[in-house]
Amino acid sequence: MKSRYFREWLVLLIVFASVCLLINDAAARRPPPEVPDAIIDRDVVYRTVNGRSLKLDVYRPRNGNGPFPVVMWVYGGAWVHGRKERTPATALLSNGYAIVGIEFRSTLEAPFPANLEDCKAAVRWIRANASRYHLDSNHIGAWGFSSGGHLAALLGTTCGIPELEGKGDNLNESSCIQAVLDVSGPSDLVKMYGEVSENADEFGTKGKDAIDKLIGGPLPQNQQKAIAASPTHYVSKDSAPFLILHGEEDQTIPPEQAKTLAAALKAAGVPVQLEIAAGRGHGVGAGKYIGEIRSFFDRYLKSGQVR
Repeated sequence: MKSRYFREWLVLLIVFASVCLLINDAAARRPPPEVPDAIIDRDVVYRTVNGRSLKLDVYRPRNGNGPFPVVMWVYGGAWVHGRKERTPATALLSNGYAIVGIEFRSTLEAPFPANLEDCKAAVRWIRANASRYHLDSNHIGAWGFSSGGHLAALLGTTCGIPELEGKGDNLNESSCIQAVLDVSGPSDLVKMYGEVSENADEFGTKGKDAIDKLIGGPLPQNQQKAIAASPTHYVSKDSAPFLILHGEEDQTIPPEQAKTLAAALKAAGVPVQLEIAAGRGHGVGAGKYIGEIRSFFDRYLKSGQVR
């Protein structure tokens, strides 16, 4: 009897796993959303690493000749999942921005700093190809969500650090950016590890597992790697201006992460605006803040500093 129940349970488990795989495969195969009034160049190779071609999409306003300031989209998904095509940043096209959505190596392929090296290579590619795509190479911002917010924050705090650039691919160009929109991103991985460890639920387990994969091993034995992967570690007076959005009820990335980064930036004299969304979780709902997002990027990408 027990053997029969076990077989039935095993069959159900296999069927469930198969359905999940089919759902994930279907999601991956979905065509990218339509973006009206945009000129789009999809799947442009910006870097090749160990035979792996990394691609990006360039969206430009159909009206106007540019050069257009650029907002680079960095997707979230625990440094593993996500698609460059699913970007809310296209809402800025009507305001005269070009959008570049990038893919990067996941932590299943290589630990940190591989994903940051890819992001920096994408910024350098934008500058190297600015004239071809009518982009303003002097004004580039990054918009990231969750783990993508972490990478965007690193882009904004690690300007001019050679050991994080990686090899090849337009190294004569700068990877510095002029503005960062960090939505629900982690900033101090050691502190976050301790925060999520207090949760015995799935959020705590997934959070610790994601950080361990990012740094290539359990954090307790790799604390220096976690520090080296934390944006707060690099904050200085030369960091880019930040707009930070975070949900007050976020159980995936504790809101203390946003407050910690904002405090470090403020102490360094860096312009920072922190918005803690009351009653919101990890999906903070950036659309609610689109007016502030436009104003922020206008301030630093249309008339702001050049680094």
